[in-house]
Amino acid sequence: MIDTHAHLDALEDPAGAVARARAAGVDRIVAIGSGLASTQATFTLAEGEPGVVVAAGVHPHQAADGEPLDRLLDDRIVAVGEIGLDFFRDYAPRDEQRQVFTAQLRLAGAQHKAVIVHSRAADDETAELLADFGGTVVLHCFSSPGLLPVALDRGYFVSFAGNVTYPKAQDLRDAARAVPVDRILAETDSPYLAPQQVRGKRNEPAYIVHTVASLAETRGEDAAELASRIDENATAAFGLT
Repeated sequence: MIDTHAHLDALEDPAGAVARARAAGVDRIVAIGSGLASTQATFTLAEGEPGVVVAAGVHPHQAADGEPLDRLLDDRIVAVGEIGLDFFRDYAPRDEQRQVFTAQLRLAGAQHKAVIVHSRAADDETAELLADFGGTVVLHCFSSPGLLPVALDRGYFVSFAGNVTYPKAQDLRDAARAVPVDRILAETDSPYLAPQQVRGKRNEPAYIVHTVASLAETRGEDAAELASRIDENATAAFGLT
């Protein structure tokens, strides 16, 4: 089983979290570096941890921070992300978010890397800026049903986090049923969005088992088979071995 999106450097005990994940049957983790310092810390955490790979990018909240985009494109990263637009929080000016997102899409395309996209309250602009990107797109922590038709039409990977398990998240479960089996992914987004079964705790990669079980129930599929398929999809999306 794989957790396709975890912020290990934001956990209090990353090594312990990885060990608990392995004990729960989670043998692969895509660890996310957000900006240069976070990425460097994430590479350090991943060293000596089989199955832990690193993606890196400048989050839309950091778009005004002057992060050195080119220095994030290390050969070791499996994807550029998370990147995108967040017009809900607006922690960075929207023009700068657009510029940084576009620049990272260009860099990812030149390096033939997948992109992991954060989109909140920005469906139309996200779709527009992605329109000319010819590489692999992963819609991270999917919470924008308005983007689903675009995702299905363009063959994007759609990744669901713990919020798909929440009682009021019927729209996300409806979206999860609509995603083809070869395009669905699952993630924790640790330490955020703990699944309903452990809500109130700080999320960690071991808890992906709850999200996968919920997705399987929602889709009317066997949980073990869905976990295996998600693992295959992640291998294809990120070029894992």
